[in-house]
Amino acid sequence: MIVYEFKVKGKDKQYQAIDEAIRTSQFIQNKCLRYWMDNKDVGRYDLNKYCAVLAAEFPFADELNSMARQSAAERSWSAIARFYDNCKKRKVGDVASSDPNFVREKIKGKKGFPKFKKNCRSVEYKSTGWKLSANRKAITFSDKKGIGILKLKGTYDLNYYDIKQIKRVRLVRRADGYYAQFAIDIDVRIESQPTNQVVGIDLGLKYFIADNKGNVEPSPQFYRKSEKQLNRANRKKSKKFSQQKKKAKLRQSNNYHKARNRYARKHLKVSRQRKEYCKRLAYSVIQSNDLVAYEDLNVKGLVRNRHLAKSISDAGWYTFRQWLEYFGHKYGKVTVAVPPHNTSQNCSNCGEKVRKSLSTRTHVCPHCGYSEDRDINAAINILRLGLSTVGHTGTYATGDLPSWAVGASLLSNGESVNVESPPL
Repeated sequence: MIVYEFKVKGKDKQYQAIDEAIRTSQFIQNKCLRYWMDNKDVGRYDLNKYCAVLAAEFPFADELNSMARQSAAERSWSAIARFYDNCKKRKVGDVASSDPNFVREKIKGKKGFPKFKKNCRSVEYKSTGWKLSANRKAITFSDKKGIGILKLKGTYDLNYYDIKQIKRVRLVRRADGYYAQFAIDIDVRIESQPTNQVVGIDLGLKYFIADNKGNVEPSPQFYRKSEKQLNRANRKKSKKFSQQKKKAKLRQSNNYHKARNRYARKHLKVSRQRKEYCKRLAYSVIQSNDLVAYEDLNVKGLVRNRHLAKSISDAGWYTFRQWLEYFGHKYGKVTVAVPPHNTSQNCSNCGEKVRKSLSTRTHVCPHCGYSEDRDINAAINILRLGLSTVGHTGTYATGDLPSWAVGASLLSNGESVNVESPPL
């Protein structure tokens, strides 16, 4: 599965129709979730049938394509199924915890009870409700929302693939406009020549990555560099916000919404810079090595540190890991996630533990006299753990497939980690 993304061009009336379709999709998704909460033994197909009931009851829901309604119901069911799965895993662990031979599977975080959506940004169509033009440079949406014909702007070509290979089409609203995503069912695997090289990678804040060979990549700090401009744009937005209109539940002024959009576009630029940097670096690492060992970091837990939360979020460790796993799957390379415990504390030369604070950047072992940069010492330990791993030699440390390998469904927030296409 691969996702192609194009920017769509249309008139203001068409953009309003896309917004209305997104609101309708959100309405159906929330209605399906409420239906599941109010009724017992509701399954996936029950939610699909409930979409027809909503279409008969609400005229604006009937205007949306039938398969787009089913896609909204599937979004609700994916959250419900994930909640059920987490509950079963926890229950099995609690019952069998008395067995000394039982290895309990830990579910990080909460069980994840499904929540109602407040600000959806996309609507998804399946195999009907849309049609590509003869030259594949425009797309027509034929439901009653009135979206009509939209031009596709991009440097990629859809003529390489058959229409039957396009499983989903999604319209996404972002701060700088509207986009169309095409989920194409193809095998992304590419045969590559072995390099006979292995590498261990340590993720950090001083250096974005440091490997066991002594190579380091500096942290780009895109957010830190743009923070001054972001704060200025945020202040301008706040000055145009009216508390009186908020209390009276009135719409804010057009100047406020323009300032809000400018602020959002600046954040979007930073996000894209970080994503592109992680993508290029992960591609380079995968192309240069046959096996890549890296830390299985709990980024969600690490950002709870209020002193380092901004720097950790700015680094983009999880984004880098996503691209590393994707390119590893694509080019047939082995990516191994190892536990990060004591990788910075243990000496890579003699194995003794040398306790050091986060501010200590040089590893000096009092037992054997070995001296090395802290991150490079950790990278050597990570590689050693990766090579000695027996129970886990795949790409997914938690046992769950990453988002790009789930199937034809796209991500619910309008993002895709494998938005890439061959150049023309």
